[in-house]
Amino acid sequence: MANPITELPRKVVPRQELERRLAAAPMQHAEAILVAFDLLEEAHAQGLLDMLHGAVGSKDAIFGKLAEYARQPLSTQALRNLLILGKLFGSIDPEALIQVAAPAAEDEPPSLWKIFKQIRSKDARRGLSIAVMLLSSLGHSADETTAFRSQTK
Repeated sequence: MANPITELPRKVVPRQELERRLAAAPMQHAEAILVAFDLLEEAHAQGLLDMLHGAVGSKDAIFGKLAEYARQPLSTQALRNLLILGKLFGSIDPEALIQVAAPAAEDEPPSLWKIFKQIRSKDARRGLSIAVMLLSSLGHSADETTAFRSQTK
């Protein structure tokens, strides 16, 4: 049969425990603490601490404005567009971009026939289609924005 525990855990006073841990901190951290103090002093000198203090003090107003902007349909559309563009750019092979950014050193630019042959490829037509759809969407958005501005004047 098991014996009952006769020893009770010692009572810990939080303040005394903190003082003990602080006193027992090794000297090897002294340099890191001094660097942290230097960083804190520089942040104070540059006004960063005042800015952070103001931001923390006005957090309700800041979050209110962020929520207001997030509720607008344009913000939702912008976020969706960014996610789609991120997915599109993530799918592009980096080697293909390197070839576009730094084409092979040729004495002469490619002939019109060579360019035409490249355009006839399925990948080039798909890319041209995406570019034309993007330009069409931008033109449509610009037209709506112009119409909106003329209505508000």
